Amino acid sequence: MPPLVAPSATSGLLEVFRRRYLLRLLVRREISARYQGSFLGLFWSYLQPAFRLAMYYFVIAVVLDRGIENFAIHLFTGLVIVHFFTESFGAGTRSIVRNKALVQKMAVPREMFPVASMLVSAYHVVPGMVLLTGFCLALGWTPDLVGMAAGLLGFALVAVLGTALALLFSAANVFFRDFSNVVQTLTQFSTFSVPMIYPYTLIQERFGDFAQYYLVNPLAEAVLLLQRAFWTGTTDDPAATAAEHMPDNLFQLGFIHLGVALVVLAVGQYVFTRLENKIPERL
Repeated sequence: MPPLVAPSATSGLLEVFRRRYLLRLLVRREISARYQGSFLGLFWSYLQPAFRLAMYYFVIAVVLDRGIENFAIHLFTGLVIVHFFTESFGAGTRSIVRNKALVQKMAVPREMFPVASMLVSAYHVVPGMVLLTGFCLALGWTPDLVGMAAGLLGFALVAVLGTALALLFSAANVFFRDFSNVVQTLTQFSTFSVPMIYPYTLIQERFGDFAQYYLVNPLAEAVLLLQRAFWTGTTDDPAATAAEHMPDNLFQLGFIHLGVALVVLAVGQYVFTRLENKIPERL
């Protein structure tokens, strides 16, 4: 028989992905639970982003007339990536408390629950990406390697950052339930803190040199990366649109933010590990 080891010796993010079969079961369980008793099921994942797009488009493009070429695509790219972040962060923060029965009974890495929440959020982004791709193709969009690289970088940034923050806040939420409300409040600002309902050039015009500090927000950078992947390619002159509406150091900033997100992930793992043994008794 193999020697007995303490649970903490086999915990951590590496152990989560080593036990991929458990992670798959947990993801499937969360997806099934979300649509249990629903007549339309997964179809809601298509209806909800479509309704959000129609609402924002009517108010901002029709009523306010922002004058942005293919504004629906400009807006929808932001909606997709912001939704991915807010779902990963919010659901990940609540994941430990929501699964307290499993946490108390099963000897599994507890980091598995925030990670599973991020993967479930990624799963529910797929319908939005299908709609976005369909809209872009209808407008004559042709994928390019630089744009696809930008899109992958944007999604990687949000996945890592969302998981890192979920690790930190899910552990804290066990001790003080107020943290879930704090996260819900913070995510409400996401829509207005990114160049989604307004272009990045508006920030440059209004704030000049201070616009560079706007891009300290990693979510704003992720939105711009996804817009580079999809929106710019649907305009009449993609090269001119990218030159006008994208910062010159778009990729450089993206990799810097990804590096910072990885550091935050390491810090989140360290804090989670320090608090992990106290989680069952506090639940």
